[in-house]
Amino acid sequence: MRPPYTITDKILSLIVSISEKIGEINAHHLYKPATELRRKNRIKTIQSSLEIEGNTLTEEQITALLDNKRIIAPLKDIREVQNAIEVYSRLHEFNPASPRDLEKAHAILMKDLIDKAGKLRTSNVGIVKGSKVEHIAPGGMMVKGLINDLFKYVKNDPELVLVKSCVFHYEFEFIHPFLDGNGRMGRLWQTLILMQQYPVFEYLPVESLIKENQEEYYNTLSESDKKGNSTPFIEFMLTLILETLQQLLRSQNTNLNTTDRLLLFHEKVKNRRFSRKDYLQHFKNISAPTASRDLKWAVDQKMLEKYGEQRLTEYVFISKN
Repeated sequence: MRPPYTITDKILSLIVSISEKIGEINAHHLYKPATELRRKNRIKTIQSSLEIEGNTLTEEQITALLDNKRIIAPLKDIREVQNAIEVYSRLHEFNPASPRDLEKAHAILMKDLIDKAGKLRTSNVGIVKGSKVEHIAPGGMMVKGLINDLFKYVKNDPELVLVKSCVFHYEFEFIHPFLDGNGRMGRLWQTLILMQQYPVFEYLPVESLIKENQEEYYNTLSESDKKGNSTPFIEFMLTLILETLQQLLRSQNTNLNTTDRLLLFHEKVKNRRFSRKDYLQHFKNISAPTASRDLKWAVDQKMLEKYGEQRLTEYVFISKN
């Protein structure tokens, strides 16, 4: 059964705006940012998602852990970051429509933090904030069935991925399927759902905007609880997604360097042969001499194998295996 929500005029307007921004990003080849920006955004994503849950580590400390350096910090916080680094580095291993993969990811994310990492809860829980019970989650015996229904929606429903990812995020938080780690898992899995259709979301730190709007994030979850549908949460999350895309377009230099262009083109052509003309058709904003310099550099660096001469010249990326 489809989870309850309504597609409002605001949701439709946000979807149109997001689609336009994604089109701009694709046109400028920003869907996979330059290596350094990818790393920076990944660190920001991990730091923001964990800070929402009370982790104290800074971006600088997370960078140090990513470089296998020692830091002085609470052991629990260090373990949370190490686990998050691992799970985000393995995103491509998880199928967003697989409950089993959800459990695998949770086992990595919560390793050495809780006793039953990777196991759906079977006991009853309530979410307490301060002295107030904020949310009574569905009974433990209902969890497995509810999660299976939610994943059937993800896999089979024809709804737009942008909407579906938000619905999943809300419903996941409502079900609260694990004893702990549900917030960071819900945010992780929304990213996973989005990146299947839009690669840019793999490195887009939506979590940092959630952190900046943390009170509204929880208030909107609560509002959806009270209304019995995820419509307010969908509107909220789509607004943050649009803002994150706008930030990317404002901040990213669209003049890619040689390495960035070659890496992007490798993803497109894989191991097929191509000509300089093919390369130019993909990067319409560079000149023919720039394309020639790119390709010569790649040959010199043994990234490319060159075949033929002059107009008959073709190239193929050299496999690293």
